[in-house]
Amino acid sequence: MLLRINNLKSISKNLLSAVFLMTITAGFSQEIIKDEVKTEVKETKRQGNRIKADGVAAVVGDYIVLDSDVNRRIAQIKAAGGDIGDITNCEIFGSILEEKLYAHQAIQDSIVVNELQIRSQIDQQIQGILGQFNGSMTEMLNFYKKDSEDALREEIYEINKNQSLASQMRNKVLEEIEITPEEVRQFYNDLKEEGLPTFGTELQIANIVIIPEVTEASKQVAIDKLAGFKKDVEENGASFTTKVLFYTDDAGSKSTGGKYTLNRKRPRMVKEFRDVAFSLQEGEISEPFESIYGYHIILLEKIRGQEYDVRHILLRPEITPDAIEKARKQIEDIRTRIVDGSVTFAEAAREFSDEEETKFEGGQMTNPTTQDFNFELTKMDPEIYGQIQDLKDGEVSPIIQDGDRENPIKFKIMTVTNRIDDHEADFARDYLKIKRLALQNKHFDALGKWQEETIMSTYIKINGDYRSCDFNGNWLKNK
Repeated sequence: MLLRINNLKSISKNLLSAVFLMTITAGFSQEIIKDEVKTEVKETKRQGNRIKADGVAAVVGDYIVLDSDVNRRIAQIKAAGGDIGDITNCEIFGSILEEKLYAHQAIQDSIVVNELQIRSQIDQQIQGILGQFNGSMTEMLNFYKKDSEDALREEIYEINKNQSLASQMRNKVLEEIEITPEEVRQFYNDLKEEGLPTFGTELQIANIVIIPEVTEASKQVAIDKLAGFKKDVEENGASFTTKVLFYTDDAGSKSTGGKYTLNRKRPRMVKEFRDVAFSLQEGEISEPFESIYGYHIILLEKIRGQEYDVRHILLRPEITPDAIEKARKQIEDIRTRIVDGSVTFAEAAREFSDEEETKFEGGQMTNPTTQDFNFELTKMDPEIYGQIQDLKDGEVSPIIQDGDRENPIKFKIMTVTNRIDDHEADFARDYLKIKRLALQNKHFDALGKWQEETIMSTYIKINGDYRSCDFNGNWLKNK
């Protein structure tokens, strides 16, 4: 009953997570059709002396699926390093139909997408795909049967948009679904009858982080530079976008000229950034201001109702060699005191660590996926695993130099505070994991019910050999 998880349910989940999500970066489908569905040949490909027509394999609402889409999806997954395994063409075709159904219904429900955000992903995606073809634009265009890079970019845009629509539609279906403790207990009891799962080895990890201090002089240098950029644009007519390309430290927006679109009703960016952006008039450039990422200036280009199109320049104050050396010396002293027993790791974390998220928990790191302290060994972030894989329980790691968006240089030490060996699921010990499984199961049932109802109210036509597929969903409307 509940453990359909172990049969067709697992197949469908795998397709949604592996195949469907893979297309965010590598997948392509056909564009929306507006009025009538044309069933004539869209393109041809020669096989020996025979020519195979690429016709319409399916229609789902306003979307079409071509015969070539399944083979192209398989090739894209393999090119991205994915493994098809024993997943059949029919199952992949079914997953494509699901994508189209979600996207079609999202349009019917007037769900909107952030077009600027979608387009901002394209450069990164193009570079990633280009790497599959050893940097050859010609080979990439030939593979995707496009005459130009612009044509490929437009198709990627359509795919990004449709993926966003489908994702938002799924979230809308699931947003109000919750699970009660009694439902979790019932789920666990059903698991006991059919065989409890085994949870893999888990580690609890703690770290102490020391961040080099940024001097007031370095901060002032960044502020003065930004003030100079503002003055040059306002008084001399210099290009704000050009200054972004030459000077910004925000790698994520550099390729788009520092451009972001903010919406008053959907918070994005840190509060300091939003507050300044929403206080500007069109064409106005802000004074330099500080956020956790560094110092910014913002140009407000356009106000469109609730949406604000802005460009910004970010400068990170320079971290001096003296500050770096001071931080390194501090972490060395902390490590020495822990190793010789003068202080415990947890005590040192609470007293010295600069990482606010962990210091008050004695340095205990939180798993971002599960929101608890346990990291399953086989699912651990490869970078974290590489840093702790050789540690015995209670041993303190060597000093590690690390960095992130907020702090390009930081030093840390790590330790494994607890190891939980693989074991059969236990209700009290593993309640949070069992609750997640129960909620996933409830989500799957809700999506299945939604899909069944939506299929019946949507125009769907399956053509050719795919009519003989044994679909999970009632795509042929014959049940």
